[in-house]
Amino acid sequence: MITGRDLRKALEIPPSNESLSQNCLWAMPHNEEAEKPTEELDGEQFMQRLAAFHEERGTTLEVAPRVHGKPIDLQKLYKITLEQGGYDEVTRTRGAWRQLGLAFNLTTSNAGVYAFTLKTVYYKNLAAFEIKDHYHKTPPPKDILEDLTARGGDLLTRTVENFRQAPAGDAEASGEEEVSTPNGNKMDIDEPGSGTGRSTRAGLRQAPPQRVLFQPDVSSSRQTRTATSRGQSPQPMTSAPGNSYSAAGQHSMPNSISNYEPRPPMPLTLRGVVTPANNSTRFYQQVAQSQVGQKRKAKDMTKPGCGYDGPNIYVRTLQALRSGIREEQDYALHHLVKISHERGDKFRFEAFPMLAEALGEYIRGITSEYYDIRWKVDYTESDKSINALDGLNGTPDLVQRLKSLVRIDVADELEPKGKSMHFEKVKEAGLTMRNLSLMEDNAKYLADMAEIRDTLTIVLSLPDDPRLVELRHYMLDIAEMVTRYWVMPRNDPLYRILLDEINRSSDRGAILTSLRAICRISMNLKDNNNLLSVPMTVVGKLASYLLLQDEELVGATLDFLYQYTAVPSNVAILLLHSNNPKYRLTPLMKELCRLLRHGEVEVQVKSILQQAIPDIPAETIPDVPDDLLRQLLQMDEPERSNTWLKCVFEEHKDSEITQIALWQAYQSRFTPFSNTALANAPGLLPAAEFIKNVSIIFENATAQVVNGTTSKFIIKGIRPRHIPIDTRQQPYLRCLWQPPSTTKPCNVFLPKPEDLYSHILTAHLGVPRISEGSSEDATGKFDPSSAHTIDPSIECHWSHCLRFTHGRPPLPRTKANLAHHIKVHLPNNNTTSGKAKPLSSSNRTSATATYPFKPNTLGPHGAHDPRLLVGADGRTPLARTDVDNLGRDAAYHTIVYRNTPVDEHGDPAGLSLTAVLVLRNLARNIPKAAEMVRSGDVE
Repeated sequence: MITGRDLRKALEIPPSNESLSQNCLWAMPHNEEAEKPTEELDGEQFMQRLAAFHEERGTTLEVAPRVHGKPIDLQKLYKITLEQGGYDEVTRTRGAWRQLGLAFNLTTSNAGVYAFTLKTVYYKNLAAFEIKDHYHKTPPPKDILEDLTARGGDLLTRTVENFRQAPAGDAEASGEEEVSTPNGNKMDIDEPGSGTGRSTRAGLRQAPPQRVLFQPDVSSSRQTRTATSRGQSPQPMTSAPGNSYSAAGQHSMPNSISNYEPRPPMPLTLRGVVTPANNSTRFYQQVAQSQVGQKRKAKDMTKPGCGYDGPNIYVRTLQALRSGIREEQDYALHHLVKISHERGDKFRFEAFPMLAEALGEYIRGITSEYYDIRWKVDYTESDKSINALDGLNGTPDLVQRLKSLVRIDVADELEPKGKSMHFEKVKEAGLTMRNLSLMEDNAKYLADMAEIRDTLTIVLSLPDDPRLVELRHYMLDIAEMVTRYWVMPRNDPLYRILLDEINRSSDRGAILTSLRAICRISMNLKDNNNLLSVPMTVVGKLASYLLLQDEELVGATLDFLYQYTAVPSNVAILLLHSNNPKYRLTPLMKELCRLLRHGEVEVQVKSILQQAIPDIPAETIPDVPDDLLRQLLQMDEPERSNTWLKCVFEEHKDSEITQIALWQAYQSRFTPFSNTALANAPGLLPAAEFIKNVSIIFENATAQVVNGTTSKFIIKGIRPRHIPIDTRQQPYLRCLWQPPSTTKPCNVFLPKPEDLYSHILTAHLGVPRISEGSSEDATGKFDPSSAHTIDPSIECHWSHCLRFTHGRPPLPRTKANLAHHIKVHLPNNNTTSGKAKPLSSSNRTSATATYPFKPNTLGPHGAHDPRLLVGADGRTPLARTDVDNLGRDAAYHTIVYRNTPVDEHGDPAGLSLTAVLVLRNLARNIPKAAEMVRSGDVE
């Protein structure tokens, strides 16, 4: 067999010490006893030792690598990997890199990609360091380690010889974390001896083609005349290619060498060169033509970088923003605002790494306009400088740092254009982040970045400047979206800044957004967040907001108070300062109770108590009162007849009246006045026209003919009224005074209650009036001289009323007492106003009107006994009196409900619900709070 030494000798290759040294790399253990063990190093010492190793090795160390936007602690990754057996062991275990990524909070979506990226971070930065530090061996050269991808394993046994001899595509699989291109695992190898070039079946692995070593000709270099005669070409060897050895001690030669023939010589075509010496005219013509051609070629030439599509707009803007070039950043921000507005639902931070970081860095740059500071993000937790932000856990003392800064003096002059443009571009960056944060996935992404919380704190802590108002609103909108994923203790810088924004700001939008951001803290987390250390000035200001007619602001205030009052210690603070006028807590309880009825809708539910009593149709057409008659006589026809019909008739679908009776009633009413000075119209309407007008006035009235023995002409659909109405559609008041000597009541119709009252005193009681010879002020008034004289015969004859004589306690029978009693029978209104209460459209007595009891319905002491409303058998109703001819409306029991707003599922919602929840918190926690106040356990 041919050895490596024989092969080098045959190929005339000098021996190399490199291969020998690489074959012996693992034979010499590395002695580091003088150094401190790596396990005992802190983070800074570990990074220093790792950096020194990479500097000595000549490779680049990535100090703060990130995977899926999350920083990777190299020391933590190194320790976890060694605990699981090292790089080779983790690589051989399927899914181990994916499980290891859970320690760095890598999401489960696209876990394979993130696991391979994490593996690459270890491969590039820690794999060689592991071999030297942990195994005390010399790592392989960087050209077969760091310069290659992280596919495969077995780094401890990797050498230049065994790694390069492995054929492409036959590397050991590294697990599910590796990412390969399509068809990357397929091999297209032609079958030996096949001339068609067809590949083997997919899935079958073929042996690699045999490597044929170069076999030099060891025979004499001198060729005999016989060997070169006759122009014979070398014939191919019959033996199979390989490392065979002939009996004569000579190696067989491959066909590619034995069949080699040199290329035949090609004739050269020479052309004379025109020079000023041999042809000066032609030479200068060629020079002039070449100069014109060069100018034309330079004009039409494609410039470098042109003619290619390049990256898409998303990648272009991302790289431009990170470039640090002002013009490129302006370009990027201009397009990012448009993209975030039009495509904000598709633009995810996760798909564009470092975009959120670049936007945050650009926004934080506005601080340089007010303070001499430039912020930087530190992921090692070792930089304690004032401008270093903790990129892992946030900066707890950020507010104190900002307060310690000295503001830059700004000259009171016109602002440079560059500074104004800087403010505009920072607002564009804030608007871009605000638009993108409205999407749920982007809000979660931002919530995982501690530097975003510091960015919000920095911007909201800047001095009051009109140029920053818009940027502040953007930052508050972002805080409203991301605080749902944060737990913010009482000393959190951003939490204190939001409370301070509520306390000092007079901007409604800023206060409203700050309240929402605080109320949404840890909303999407399992742990509840308690609102602690809230200044009483903030609580007092919020209590005054409840007085405003601003539903949106009041709703946000109630949400804050609901969370605030859920903590007993906060309720104890309220009790302690409830009487302090400085905090204006007095209207708190009153306004909470008032808001219980906010947005209420009144609903009435009626239940019937007494059925309606139908009226009895009037048998006669009522007389027209004198005042109404005087008005009618001043009208022209047909207005007069039409008004008269409306005042004394009403529609009723089941009633009828003969046309002759209606015409005779019209004639008897107005004929006596047709030729007098009281009437403007000298005559009456013709009968046909009068009957025709009835159907016009009453829509449902029709003239009909009833056939029979004698045809009868009727008008169907109207009937006489019990009580006439005036021209204003108000019913008249009827006098029901009926002395015992008469069989019917008075039935005088009067328009006003005071007129009816005067009629009873004058016509029925005989109370005299003061004569005209008396003083002018007393003219027309009643004479009180006999009003208090007791007369046993004085009684109330209003429709059999017995209350005046049988009431308890009994009153002296004087006209003055009777005059006061008569007012109970008049409509319940101000008798001096001249406005009578209208009755129902059906001319019925109201259900609340006084029922005219008959004498046999009174008890033994004259009081009303409800049991006597029926006969002696307890079933037969008593006969109705004349007043009940008008009928009676049904009596109802009405319950009024005030319904507060509900949602689409019928559940309570709105301000009234939140107000009652705040009151419930107070009711629950006041006993505990009172005990805390008594014991002095109040902060």
